[in-house]
Amino acid sequence: MRVIKIILSLALLFALHGESIAQKNFSKDADASFGRGEYYTAIMQYKKAYSKERNNSSKAKIIFQTAECYRYINDTKQAEIWYKKAVKVRYPDPVAILYLAESKKANGKYDEALIEYKNYKDRVPDDKRGVDGITSCELATEWIENPSRYEVFNVVMINSTEADFSASFSKRGFKQLIFTSSRDGSTGTEVDGTTGQNFTDLWEVKKDRKGKWSEPVLLGENVNSNDNEGAQTLDTKFRVMYFTRCPIIKDKEVNCQILTTKKKGRGYDKPEVLELVPDTITVGHPTISKDGLSLYFSSNLSGGYGGKDIWSVHKKSKRGEWGEPVNLGPGVNTAGDEMFPFIHVDGTLYFSSNGHMGMGGLDIFSSLYKEDNWGNINNMKFPINSEGDDFSIIFEGVNNSGYFTSNRKGGKGGDDIYQFVSPDLVFTLQGVVIDYDTRDILVGAKVVLVGDDGTSEEQVTDEVGSYFFQLKPSTNYDITATMPKYLGDNGQETTVGLEKSEDLVHDFELRSIKKPIELPNILYDLDKWDLRSESKVSLDKLVKTLVDNPNIVIKILSHTDSRADHRHNDQLSQNRAQSVVDYLIEEGIESPRLEAKGYGKHRLLITDAKIAKMKTEDEKEASHQKNRRTEFEVLRTDYIPINKRPAPEGEGSKEGSEETPKDTTPAKEVKPVNPDGQ
Repeated sequence: MRVIKIILSLALLFALHGESIAQKNFSKDADASFGRGEYYTAIMQYKKAYSKERNNSSKAKIIFQTAECYRYINDTKQAEIWYKKAVKVRYPDPVAILYLAESKKANGKYDEALIEYKNYKDRVPDDKRGVDGITSCELATEWIENPSRYEVFNVVMINSTEADFSASFSKRGFKQLIFTSSRDGSTGTEVDGTTGQNFTDLWEVKKDRKGKWSEPVLLGENVNSNDNEGAQTLDTKFRVMYFTRCPIIKDKEVNCQILTTKKKGRGYDKPEVLELVPDTITVGHPTISKDGLSLYFSSNLSGGYGGKDIWSVHKKSKRGEWGEPVNLGPGVNTAGDEMFPFIHVDGTLYFSSNGHMGMGGLDIFSSLYKEDNWGNINNMKFPINSEGDDFSIIFEGVNNSGYFTSNRKGGKGGDDIYQFVSPDLVFTLQGVVIDYDTRDILVGAKVVLVGDDGTSEEQVTDEVGSYFFQLKPSTNYDITATMPKYLGDNGQETTVGLEKSEDLVHDFELRSIKKPIELPNILYDLDKWDLRSESKVSLDKLVKTLVDNPNIVIKILSHTDSRADHRHNDQLSQNRAQSVVDYLIEEGIESPRLEAKGYGKHRLLITDAKIAKMKTEDEKEASHQKNRRTEFEVLRTDYIPINKRPAPEGEGSKEGSEETPKDTTPAKEVKPVNPDGQ
């Protein structure tokens, strides 16, 4: 993105030393142009200096400086070529390898960039830019393969073959834009030494009822000048505009400024410079908050974290004075450049950065303000971001659509304005309800969906046992399935965090209460009734079943195998059943809902006669284990929980009243058994 440096440039001074007097003069001119940010002019001068140079070391420096110029005007293809030359002639600073990697990444050559980042990491292992570069290439590839829900379109009717960027809305309804352009027809006739293009001006364009954009027209002479203008914003009433101006004085470095002007008739009044920072500091890319009391901008003001940081100034009232600049902090700003801030009406900050993990060049990020700090940085990923520079995003009010600028491949000019839209997210939930044991479909089962937004829906399964719901974005749901003579079941589904339309599936398998239901893995040590830790996993599922079905009363049935006598096994199984009841009570299940019964060896699943015919001891022991089981059966389905019973009339603490104490029914006495039991 060549024009970024027009809007906000930093003075970087480099000294190159040649061997001959003639070479020193050529290098001196190139260095001076480079220092003033006239990179396009400097390229020509460095190439001339190179043709005169004979010293290999000096030639390597000139090659590197030429690559730097191309990097600053954002000609990534030429930058890649010249950094490759610098590495080939063994330019001593390994940063040439890093910039070669970044140029390749900016050109979408992620595999090749990955190799160069690894080379740089080997040369400078302590610089995290090597590791970050490797990670960024891997992420970029992943994001391209799995794009976000946004759809992106080049606004061909607005864009030209030159640079068109930084759009902002200039009228209610979002059908009128002001944008920056270096197209033909701009004010002035000179060519910018930084980019080799026309100086940039502010243009305005309107969309008619059919969605067709008009021919762009220049804003009045009060706004545009012979200097570079661009990167503007308007307040919510579209009456006050803030914009960037970068004065051009030949052979002199001049810093950019933020100006403000008010709407006057069909044009704008004469602008005034905002005295936000000393005139030795560059500022630009303004954006104003919804209430008009906070102004955000990009600057190389001292006390920042890198090249250009995002800062803010605030005032207490609309007629008040702007306060001192405040840096947004390390949650947003990095050692790289952070630019083109935009404050969404919901308070979210959007900005562009080459310091955070991105796909190449500038990427667009969002940030949230929480606990007095900016943070929660989120890369907007592909296709909003690309291998090129992506910046200057704006939103149509609360809508998830708007415009941004990119110099990605396939554009009409250098920088183009793109429109983005987010198709409506569609979420559905469907499933079937079946019998757990028989696998038969259950027709007429009731399925209830309750969202954390307070909504509730109910359906009955159709002739194939299925149900269907439409879900909302960013919502958590509880879903319950019930059927007469079956235990109900519930679960959770969510659309929170889903960025693409999705069809969710949740099937239910309901257990019939017509026969006992086995509790798997209820284990005890030999001749013991204390629950082993493995048993509690299964019992916790039973606790959930009882919570999900608050109106059932159950009996715990415990069985032994055929070994040992009836008296011993009856008592052992009773103790084991009671241990389950005691555990459930400890977990908060009301004791009147529970009954314990030990059946000893009276209800064997596999008889001794069948076991005796088995060939191996393992088979026999497995059969004994099947007989040593714990089950539960539903006795009633009309239980009323204590806290839901109507309060009795009169005084006194009776069951069901608010005075009723917590159930303290003692567990049945556990009697010792003969140690030979099973």
